[in-house]
Amino acid sequence: MTDTTLVIRRFEVADTEAVIALWQEAFPEYGDTSRPQRDPRLSIANKLAMQPELFFVATLEAQLAGTVMAGYDGHRGWLYSLAVPLGLRRRGIGTRLVAHAEHALTALGCPKVNLQVLESKPDVRRFYEALGYGSDAVISLGKRLGALAPRVDVATQTAD
Repeated sequence: MTDTTLVIRRFEVADTEAVIALWQEAFPEYGDTSRPQRDPRLSIANKLAMQPELFFVATLEAQLAGTVMAGYDGHRGWLYSLAVPLGLRRRGIGTRLVAHAEHALTALGCPKVNLQVLESKPDVRRFYEALGYGSDAVISLGKRLGALAPRVDVATQTAD
């Protein structure tokens, strides 16, 4: 692969089906219907509604070769949904997508970028560590909101 054949650009609506297919390959958890927050169509719609300029795809000779989404809230940035097809991995595409997203965040004045890796994916953690990412001394907490939120009984502090 030469540098001139890989193009990184903003996501376009016409990329939707190819992106969904890639994400379903790269993130098997997207098929878990008990986790509705992992709906790829919802992820795309939400990103297009919030900082769509930070949703990037890589193409290699007109074929989808990867994705990455970034976000910046004025305090720190985040990387999400970095994916490269199995047959194209270990060619530097993921590295270039991360660098592209980091550059876009830097241009916005972002001083730090965070990401999360599932504990069950040590190979993904090693990839990011090779790019200079390290584990922060924090615990990641999460809470589902809206229709995805469990009902909490404030009087007894129990959740459904």
